[in-house]
Amino acid sequence: MTTTLNRRHLLAAALVTGVAVPLGGAGRGWAAPVKAASGPPRLTLPPPTGPHPVGTVALHLVDRSRPDPVAGPGRYRELMASVWYPATRDARHYPRTPWMPAAPTRALLAASDFDADIAAAPLTAGHEGAPALRTPGQLPVIVFSHGNNGHRSETTIVVQELASQGYAVVTVDHTYDAYGEFPDGRLTVPADMPFAPWDSAHDVRFVLDRIEDLAAGRNPDAECRALPAGLGTALDLRRIGMFGWSKGATATALVMNTDRRVRAGLSFDGPMESAPPATDLDRPFMLLTAEYTRTPESSVAEFWSHLRGWRLNVHAEGAAHGSYCDLQWLIPQLATITGMPDEALAGWIGTLDPTRAVRIQQAYPLAFFDLHLRHQPQRLLSGPNPAFPEVRFIA
Repeated sequence: MTTTLNRRHLLAAALVTGVAVPLGGAGRGWAAPVKAASGPPRLTLPPPTGPHPVGTVALHLVDRSRPDPVAGPGRYRELMASVWYPATRDARHYPRTPWMPAAPTRALLAASDFDADIAAAPLTAGHEGAPALRTPGQLPVIVFSHGNNGHRSETTIVVQELASQGYAVVTVDHTYDAYGEFPDGRLTVPADMPFAPWDSAHDVRFVLDRIEDLAAGRNPDAECRALPAGLGTALDLRRIGMFGWSKGATATALVMNTDRRVRAGLSFDGPMESAPPATDLDRPFMLLTAEYTRTPESSVAEFWSHLRGWRLNVHAEGAAHGSYCDLQWLIPQLATITGMPDEALAGWIGTLDPTRAVRIQQAYPLAFFDLHLRHQPQRLLSGPNPAFPEVRFIA
């Protein structure tokens, strides 16, 4: 089963269950949209907490080993990816990157049953093309795979936090399962065709090859656009991790089943239906669960039983399926703009307060990758922590 967040479905679920919590509206614990002098209000994102400015660059990648069955003869599979990384102090002189370009933002809003012109995409902490920070050691690399009918921006809160803490993070749009835009202006939206977690995993393995190109000093961008200074030499290919949300979490497991370059994997509420490996998985894996728990989801329980390395399952009380991605922060702002009832908002984001969800998103993935890619002990992962009373450890 593949999960698609659909506003009508979630609204119906909220009304049926009678959920009613004081979530919506400005001034209730999170930033309101920024009013513009002209045009729609701009949504906002919380800033990262790490010590480094953040740089980012988009890459247009073409996989010439895979013909594109949709684009027609002579065309190959194309992907858009972004690399996020700690940048030098003068990053502030480079423009901030929007969460998503305007055209796919409008398409995404319309597909979610919002007015396509209701809001502008937020600006991220990423500065486009800023030089990469020179550090005594190279940067661990983390790859992100998005959910069904998703996009590579959907966990930007987590991605920019990791980059601000000294990681290089590579996000990828799975074309025909994603909202995005190519450099020539072509809009991509989810297509009416089967797209399985195995397809996402195939994309990621191709992206891992292109990361190796970057580290070797080659430019994998199809148009050979300029890369940020110092980016390739900053990457440490001996320390690669991966995480994904929903379908992307299943893809994370599938990549680890077949590619030992990925040393540690993290699931954001993945259903894990096609993920159990033929042989047991011996590398670290963590489940951050909300709706897809080991009870009653037999696929998650079966995957858990195949984990023979370090493993951990933590669960945030009140979390919905979208609570570990940017939806948890952005939907309340759209609720403010539209006057969405609290019951409907709870259908989107559960009863977990957005500010608490952001703290969880910033703290637990960082602790996981710090432990397994940097080998730094993490008390946060050793048991319940009073700073996070809503997070339970599932034995």
